[in-house]
Amino acid sequence: MYPELDKCPRSLLVCEKSNFEHEKSRHDTHVSKHYFNHKVSVVIPGCGALSSRLATVINNFSKYFLVKNVPVYEFLDKDFLKNVVWNGALYALSYKTSIDQDNTIALLPSGQLILSVDKDTYEKLGLEGKPSQYNHRQPMRYGCSAVVTIDLTDKSMAPEGKRYQRVLSSLKERVPLKSDFLLGRHNSETQGADGDRALQSLLSRYQWKEHRPVVSSHTLKDLPCPSLNALDLRGDQRSCDPHSFLEWLGAVSAGVSCDNTAASFLSTYVCPEPQTLVSQALHCTVSGLLLPEDIYSLLQELQRFFDEPKITSWLSLTVHGFMDSPVSWGDAEHGFHKGGENFYNLVLFKNQDYWLHMGTGSHDRCPP
Repeated sequence: MYPELDKCPRSLLVCEKSNFEHEKSRHDTHVSKHYFNHKVSVVIPGCGALSSRLATVINNFSKYFLVKNVPVYEFLDKDFLKNVVWNGALYALSYKTSIDQDNTIALLPSGQLILSVDKDTYEKLGLEGKPSQYNHRQPMRYGCSAVVTIDLTDKSMAPEGKRYQRVLSSLKERVPLKSDFLLGRHNSETQGADGDRALQSLLSRYQWKEHRPVVSSHTLKDLPCPSLNALDLRGDQRSCDPHSFLEWLGAVSAGVSCDNTAASFLSTYVCPEPQTLVSQALHCTVSGLLLPEDIYSLLQELQRFFDEPKITSWLSLTVHGFMDSPVSWGDAEHGFHKGGENFYNLVLFKNQDYWLHMGTGSHDRCPP
């Protein structure tokens, strides 16, 4: 009846509540499977500065690398496969590639190599794939794009094997795909010196630069905050609804005033009801290539925030994934569509209850 409605951005928001101490709580899975994150935002009402423990956790976030013009076949190097990929905890994402226009590549810590490619590239590669579920792409990719998933940990991908040689030939001779990459690796005692050596060997062959996550923290004064009740996730009685709460978080992150003063000509936005005015609130952001292991360490420290009496009854952790990542959670295909939604938010309460909001595009697979 109203065809113009099809042009409106659509998104999917999944909401659930649980308790961190519940045996069936899946918060760890939700965090660990959201592989490619570029921004973390923490909002703590009634708090003026980061505690020393929180600051230590944030400052210990892993470094990452921006490596220029890397051929994809480098990830199949025998030494790199054995000592880096097969040991897990390596994250690689093509840099400044648009998922709806360009060939986009990701290497997951599970060892899966994801190639989201256009029709011509797919046909030349000669590798098995599946049609992309996104048929809205630019004419270059319209209706013909494909996703090729190669499990580098599979026995058939052992070096010198027939499938390994076929894949290597496709990526090295048929279509020598190249891209700038963001590379991150979580360090653990199980990876050893061989993994560091193999990674440094790769870096030495290309132009690269080491980066550390950028941290920004400031105190907000006289901030209207929504009043939240752990039992009222839907906002039927004593809390605001999830969409209104996330909109408020977005306004806080963007520095938008929430009091709708008569002197303001920029915004008429107001904090949703019910609300409470707090004298101060902490807003801390971390940006870069942020690994799930580091985010989980931050979440664990935030869980301990309420070990001592606090003014506030809740705090918020929001994690934004890369809009142009070819995956959202796990190996679920992600597309930009019209907004690129790819995030999750955790609201932590004093009694260890939590709310979880997960947002994706309407064409993405439902979050786990």
